Amino acid sequence: MAIQLAAAITSFVIAFLIVPVIIKFSLRKKLVDIPGRRKIHKRDTPSMGGIAIFLGFFISSLIWIDIQSWGNIKFILVALFVIFFIGVRDDLVPLRAMIKLMGQIMAASLLIFLFDLRIKSFYGLFGVHELPDIISYMLTYFTIIVITNSFNLIDGLDGLAGTIAILALTGFGTWFFLINDSIFSILSFAMVGAIFAFLIFNWEPSEVFMGDTGALVIGMMLAILTIRFIDLNYNLSEYSPYKFNASVATASCFIIIPLVDTLRIVILRLLKGQSPFKPDKSHVHHAIMRLGMTHGRTTIILGATQVVYIGLALIFRDFSERYVLTGVIVLSFILSVTLDRMILGRLSTKEVDEREIEEREVEEEEG
Repeated sequence: MAIQLAAAITSFVIAFLIVPVIIKFSLRKKLVDIPGRRKIHKRDTPSMGGIAIFLGFFISSLIWIDIQSWGNIKFILVALFVIFFIGVRDDLVPLRAMIKLMGQIMAASLLIFLFDLRIKSFYGLFGVHELPDIISYMLTYFTIIVITNSFNLIDGLDGLAGTIAILALTGFGTWFFLINDSIFSILSFAMVGAIFAFLIFNWEPSEVFMGDTGALVIGMMLAILTIRFIDLNYNLSEYSPYKFNASVATASCFIIIPLVDTLRIVILRLLKGQSPFKPDKSHVHHAIMRLGMTHGRTTIILGATQVVYIGLALIFRDFSERYVLTGVIVLSFILSVTLDRMILGRLSTKEVDEREIEEREVEEEEG
């Protein structure tokens, strides 16, 4: 674990030194995120913090990964480079959604065809194992793009995306270390260090945002780790103390917040007769803030929720995919419905209070 910690510390120092430079430069050049109707922040805020995250991660990876191990790993960094430049371009001058999607497909293609990162079976889910190559490729493209964009969607609150990423990356990185996959463990912790440095400046009140530059890079990294985890875990020996019987469900627990949030907003928008791609304030963090929570408390609640899911995955690691995945879906549904009912209850209470105030004012005027 010494090398992993060294990678995290290295990336932390690099990112910590770069973030203030980005903040100062962005303010001088007016490269800021301006408050608007769908924005929560109240002041112009630099939005290029993802540059520091990527540079810290990339330089640390170059330093601490053994040169003899680079081999196909270079294709992962090339794919992340593609996403990084798409994010920078979008933060500077917004890109059309189709252009961003094409860039993500290009990066995913590098991972699939050059690194051979693929979902090669259903891993026993629904009783299905091996998949035809065409289905395997399509499912892998879909998974990478969904996870990448789902993480990008939760980047709407001070500290939230960074906190969720640190928890997921630490979980993945620790597991890869335990099964002796040192390369992916180092990659995970190198990104943890960089995000932690960024989070110091991103906690409420935020001095800088990660922007698409950071959110897309982290999202794709989580997609890579998720697929890698599912494949390696499924093929571990039955006698391994680190094997989870439910590969897909366990991987979902590590990134549950962005996955549930994405599914939730798609369903809510469709029920309203809106396009699932239409931006609004129906995200789970928006919902929690309607209960009167601050940015910091909302982030802590969602972070704690993700920790609970990871803990449940550890507790039920000997259960089959069918049971664990069903449990994850049911629990997520219950929590989502409970949240909506709490919001409705708060709104109803607020309406009653406002009505009582109006009636009291009328009585005072009549008296």
